[in-house]
Amino acid sequence: MREDVDAALGTRRRPDLNDAKAAKEAAAGKFGFSLADLVGKSSGRAKSKAAAKYRNPDNPVQTWTGRERKPQWVIDALAGGADITALEI
Repeated sequence: MREDVDAALGTRRRPDLNDAKAAKEAAAGKFGFSLADLVGKSSGRAKSKAAAKYRNPDNPVQTWTGRERKPQWVIDALAGGADITALEI
C-alpha cells in the first residue's frame, strides 16, 4: 500500500514541477530574459574567480581584480602618490 501511495504522489508531483518550471520561464520571458540569464549556469559549479589586474609591488602574492573594495595595500600605494597603472600586472 505504501508503494502505491508513493507512486501516486510521484505522478502527481511531476506535473506540478513541470508547471512551476514553465511559470518561471514565462515570468523571466515577460521581462525579456531567459531563466538561464537569471540563474546562471545550472552545472552546479561555482563561478570562476576573476583574473587579477593589479599586484602589490612590495608583496607579489597580494593581487586584486579591480572589483569590489580596494585592498589596503592599494589604498596605501595611491595615498603615497603611486598611479594605479603602476600596479597593473
